[in-house]
Amino acid sequence: MKILVVEDEQDLRETIRTSLLKEKFVVETAADYHSAFDKINDYDYDCILLDIMLPGGSGLDLLRELKRLRRSDSILIISAKDSLDDKVDGLELGADDYLTKPFHLAELNARIKSLIRRRQNNGDTSVKMGNVILYPDKRQVEIDGIPLQLNRKEFDLLYYFVANPNRVINRMSLAESVWGDNIDQTDSLDFIYSQVKNLRKKLKQAGSTIEVKAVYGFGYKLSEV
Repeated sequence: MKILVVEDEQDLRETIRTSLLKEKFVVETAADYHSAFDKINDYDYDCILLDIMLPGGSGLDLLRELKRLRRSDSILIISAKDSLDDKVDGLELGADDYLTKPFHLAELNARIKSLIRRRQNNGDTSVKMGNVILYPDKRQVEIDGIPLQLNRKEFDLLYYFVANPNRVINRMSLAESVWGDNIDQTDSLDFIYSQVKNLRKKLKQAGSTIEVKAVYGFGYKLSEV
């Protein structure tokens, strides 16, 4: 999968690039409007991470160019501008999602995977593993066609696990993905244990063929039973 990161802040650009390379993506970068313009005219991407405020021009103008070219690249706006008008303008011009800075890399990676999966499935955002199906847009879960009741945090945890199957995930990554900036206000990650425990119990009682397993000293791993 090929991703273009359009971001003028060098440290952030390189941090995102390094993170995405670890996820096995092919990553290209652009630091200003003109270099980004050249790349989107010359190459196709599975996903474009696009800042709005760029040296030499606006990311919204790049969106207009992509629309003019009738491109199908998934677009995720990453911008410090968090006003409603900016979000609406970006989405109306064809962006698929909007993430406001500062953000956690775990959340960024999950959103990218969701956008790529939606693109591959012609707009279907459902995620399936074993006999479990998640519907992120509706925040619903079914096991063998029967709805499973989860609270918001339990759903977010399961969604993150299913987006990263068969990978050992440490507690900090889970906390950053599900609790976001609020994680900075806590002195301990012990609350992760209770949330995962409840999720595991509900999955088992519902006859799930997937299981969240504890990996001692590291974190957790979701795999099929």
